[in-house]
Amino acid sequence: MAIWKRKVAVSDDTVTSAYHLTSRQSLVPNLLVTILFFLWGFAYGLLDVLNSHFKSLLDISFAQASGLSAAYFGAYFICPPTISGWTLRRWGFRITFMSGLAVLAIGCLLFWPSGVRQSFGGFCGSMFVVGAGLSTLETAADPFLAICGPPKYSEIRLNLAQAVQGIGSFVAPLLAAKVFFANTVDTGEGLRNVQWVYLGVAGFVALLIVLFFLAPMPEITDADMNVQETEIGEYDPGPLRKQYNLFLAVWSQFCYVGAQVAVANYFIPFCVEAGRAKEDASNLLAVGQGLYALNRFMMMPAFKPRYILATYLGLCFIFVVPAITTGGTTSIAMLILVLCFESACFATIFTLGLRGLGRHTKFGGSLLVAAISGGMVFPPMTGAVVDRVNAHTAMVIPMMGYVLAWIYPLYVNIWNRAVMDIHRATNIGIEPTSDKALNLELQTSTAGTKEADTKTGV
Repeated sequence: MAIWKRKVAVSDDTVTSAYHLTSRQSLVPNLLVTILFFLWGFAYGLLDVLNSHFKSLLDISFAQASGLSAAYFGAYFICPPTISGWTLRRWGFRITFMSGLAVLAIGCLLFWPSGVRQSFGGFCGSMFVVGAGLSTLETAADPFLAICGPPKYSEIRLNLAQAVQGIGSFVAPLLAAKVFFANTVDTGEGLRNVQWVYLGVAGFVALLIVLFFLAPMPEITDADMNVQETEIGEYDPGPLRKQYNLFLAVWSQFCYVGAQVAVANYFIPFCVEAGRAKEDASNLLAVGQGLYALNRFMMMPAFKPRYILATYLGLCFIFVVPAITTGGTTSIAMLILVLCFESACFATIFTLGLRGLGRHTKFGGSLLVAAISGGMVFPPMTGAVVDRVNAHTAMVIPMMGYVLAWIYPLYVNIWNRAVMDIHRATNIGIEPTSDKALNLELQTSTAGTKEADTKTGV
């Protein structure tokens, strides 16, 4: 009976001891949340292959095939700043995780009737529901990993989880090439195989809902983050409208993710144009995604995250240029290197964008997740150029995305480096705080809350 009586949500204005969690204390909840990253890595990796096969099976253009990406990432534009973000701030991380998993399971089940009817519109609708579930999960998971544990290691935690996501993206195209479309290339049988996979994912997600309900998980509130910010920088972050670091991070994330998705979506047509068979192209995409994941595991803590972001994002631009201007194996190799150096960009933009937000942390995280909707904008533009010109020329679109995204690393390395570095230098969570000190903080917070309630007549 204790399970049903326990509290599963915490008010966002409550100060808890969670903002002092050490790496050891935060290990289990972070590992549990990391499982989710494999889920949307798998969904994202499968999406890249499905785009290409749907074009052949349903006889549609590249621009129309990008409707799958638009549906998937369109959910990211709608959900995080609205219902998902509100759920996170109102009910906390656990309820948001469970809600996202429930929506994801429904989306996976919808793939069955869509496959039976071989309806592209049905697949787009199913992918939108899947995107709604995954975006809700990511609205909670990305900020959770960024703030659950010592602030000094936030980039490392999120990059390691993103590396697990990369494994999912690596497995999906391999599975598609070797299992789904191995002997049923561009046929209805291949789509039926995909139906069974999504049915299996729905069953696994249902088990995760139960696991997240039962598992112990700290609730980190915006009040916690405000206290932590005061300890780190001894300043008030101010109103939301003055969080310029956040807004530039959102812009950079939007442009970067748009470029990343465009490269991945049209990697297979790019390789086919360079003289490779479609199955070989799927294998090469898996190689690129594998390097992408491996490079995330090699994230070097010795270097400041702002340096890593500027370097990796710059290298994406440097390698995409010869990918456009050369042909054959050389151009494919250059595009694989682009995938490799995309590895650390998302997580580093995200965690740097949250630094210094204090009480605005959860809302800021929702905006940064919503910026993933850049994947809704760039792929259709890239697909239109592929249809009218060729895949090599179309890579100019993601190239511009990398250029526009580089505004943020320029900002944090020149104008905002002090705030970035003070968070990296803090020892919060490294040196455990005594229970006596934590109890004193909680008593002070409770007294302050009661006094505020008395003044407002609540």
